[in-house]
Amino acid sequence: MQTTGPDGSVRPTVPGHPDGPTVPSGRAGRAAHRLPPSGRLTVLGNPGHRRVTLFAAAARAAGLPEPAVLPWIDLLRGTHRLPEGGLLRIESPGEDEAVDALLRGPALGTGYAPTRVEGGAAWYAGVTAALRALARTPGVRLLGDPEEIAVMFDKRRAHALLSAAGVPVPRALAGGTVTGWEELRARLGEAGLRRVFVKPAHGSSASGVVALEFGPRGQLRATTSVELTDGRLFNSLRVRRYQDERLVAELVDRLAPDGLHVEQWIPKASQAGRSADLRVVVVAGRATHVVVRTSAQPMTNLHLGGARGSVEAAREAAGRAWPTLLETAERAADCFPGSPMVGVDVLPTADWRRSLVGEVNAFGDLLPKLTGLPGGPAEGLDTYAAQLAALGAPPAPGPGQAPAPEQTPATERAPTSEEPNHPRTEQPR
Repeated sequence: MQTTGPDGSVRPTVPGHPDGPTVPSGRAGRAAHRLPPSGRLTVLGNPGHRRVTLFAAAARAAGLPEPAVLPWIDLLRGTHRLPEGGLLRIESPGEDEAVDALLRGPALGTGYAPTRVEGGAAWYAGVTAALRALARTPGVRLLGDPEEIAVMFDKRRAHALLSAAGVPVPRALAGGTVTGWEELRARLGEAGLRRVFVKPAHGSSASGVVALEFGPRGQLRATTSVELTDGRLFNSLRVRRYQDERLVAELVDRLAPDGLHVEQWIPKASQAGRSADLRVVVVAGRATHVVVRTSAQPMTNLHLGGARGSVEAAREAAGRAWPTLLETAERAADCFPGSPMVGVDVLPTADWRRSLVGEVNAFGDLLPKLTGLPGGPAEGLDTYAAQLAALGAPPAPGPGQAPAPEQTPATERAPTSEEPNHPRTEQPR
């Protein structure tokens, strides 16, 4: 079965998703994005957030007009007015409590708190509906495809799309929707999977992610940043372990209603004795920026205690396989030809010779002070300046740039996060 994508390419439909994601026909199908003659840009984002301010600074440095800002809260309330002309860049709606309350508050009711984990399905429905309505507005030119963003924010659909396109991904638990702990445990036993990641289908930044492992004598351990308090789940900046099956069951049962994606836990490469993976930013089909993330925990996210590692050391460890690791990220990005930028989580295997794709992030470019790979199309540019250059803006370094991460000690904590959805603060006590 085939369908026609928004860029006119013919794509085979992903098995099991007849009206869902489709496999692009190749890099030639990537949609062209160019600045209008006026150079005008509008950013759909949260005013004052560093995503918006950093992008605006990069636009000014490139000699472009100050981008207008369309607040997410106005779009969701239906009170917005669109500036005329130009391109509209879609930014993350995350880290704004008023926006989050509007999206998840009705689902969580009186128990709403910005630190709650639950409500991802409601968040997803609200964001995707707003973007689809915006795309139908006459005269609007979006810098990004709402349907592709919808796929990236559903880990089940994204995994199916990547797999159908031949992009290497971890093995997913087959059999459809997981309804709770008892079913999950039984199906994992039938599949012979003893170490898996259980991920909320619509989460980001490791919110609600559980690294689950079963020992040879039935021992159970769940590693997660979720804090269980009075029957509710809260994000925390401290990774904790649960070994009591009663608590693990409660955790999974409360995550399941929003949808779960379960995949095999692949042993990662290591650097300086810590697990390591890569965040690769792909702009206009090319891998431009790389961050090595290292951690003593299964989750390498920087806000959970991860640290930036050395890109140079990773390049040396991979040797001749380094270009292949970057190509894997580019192949994943090719599955989203209507998205001029994606952040790809690449999981190198223990020998650094092969890799799999963990996730593709629609808003994976919040990496302040990170410049492009030497010799690449974004050398000397930050992630925002690189995207503007790909649109045809005069290439100019973004403001406040600093040495690339290969010059950063592996043990230094990076003051940044990756594509957040929900505020991540410790639970109020």
